[in-house]
Amino acid sequence: MADDPIYRKDLKALALTRLREAKVLLANKEFSGSYYLAGYVVECALKAVIAKRTQRHEFPDKGRAVTSWTHNLEKLLGAAELQASLQAESKSKPRFSSNWDVVKDWSEASRYKDWNQREAEDLIRAVSESKHGVLAWLRHHW
Repeated sequence: MADDPIYRKDLKALALTRLREAKVLLANKEFSGSYYLAGYVVECALKAVIAKRTQRHEFPDKGRAVTSWTHNLEKLLGAAELQASLQAESKSKPRFSSNWDVVKDWSEASRYKDWNQREAEDLIRAVSESKHGVLAWLRHHW
């Protein structure tokens, strides 16, 4: 429900659920839906990081609160205060940097475009790769 609170544990679980769903869609040749959900994995994970950084009983900064409700991954990265970590990770791990380059181009508007198998596979790989995937990196922060 729109008015129900969203908890960090729910966002973490949702990220993992969306990844499973994206893989099921990919296996069933539903490439556009697979691509779209794979991007939501990163959105949910970034929002889990933001939730972790929110202190209990803290009155949130208005800008950060408003930005936290976006679907824009770059803005969410900023709200999660992960820019320096992203730069360090990208510099030390070129494979991660390549994966972020794939992921950062996802947007909520992706739902209005047809995506092919290669594009869906590339995004899911960039998100879910066990060592250098974007989700693996975000899990260290959430």
